[in-house]
Amino acid sequence: MPQNGVYDLLKMLEIALDEGYSVLKYTIVNKREIEDLIDRIYATLPPEVQEARVLLRDKERLINEARQKATRIVQEAQNEADRKLSESDQIKAIEREGIRIKNEVVDDCEKMKHLAIQDGENIRMKATEEAIKIREGAELYAEQVLTSLEGNLTQLQQVVKNGQLYMEQLRNDAASKYSTTTHR
Repeated sequence: MPQNGVYDLLKMLEIALDEGYSVLKYTIVNKREIEDLIDRIYATLPPEVQEARVLLRDKERLINEARQKATRIVQEAQNEADRKLSESDQIKAIEREGIRIKNEVVDDCEKMKHLAIQDGENIRMKATEEAIKIREGAELYAEQVLTSLEGNLTQLQQVVKNGQLYMEQLRNDAASKYSTTTHR
């Protein structure tokens, strides 16, 4: 569907919201109609935008997985440290080792979290750049189409003008023939 279709669907969404019933600061709308319009808007988006959306969703999933893994690792490290602390003959050494492991795990988790956030930001930036390129390409294409249409219209206008001149010439020739034959 052309880019104009997205704008048309967004306009329909605005109309649907405007047609809702206002109650205090809330508006009651036809949920199925709104969901249908949103689905249609998603369907008209270029595949690159959909791919960017999937990438952003993947970024969030990776961040959540990293957080869960970090929590699990920290919990496992804490459990390991607690178990080791319960052994009376090695309490001091194990306690220090547990703290070291815990700090190491927390540092590793922070690094993983930082990397996941960086990756997500890079994905978002690439998706944004790609969306800008797509929009610019679409605008350039539209401009080229309009320029081509303008050229075609100019050519058609010249063909019509030439046709009119030809028809006028035929009328003049016919009129001069007619006047020449009637004056004899």
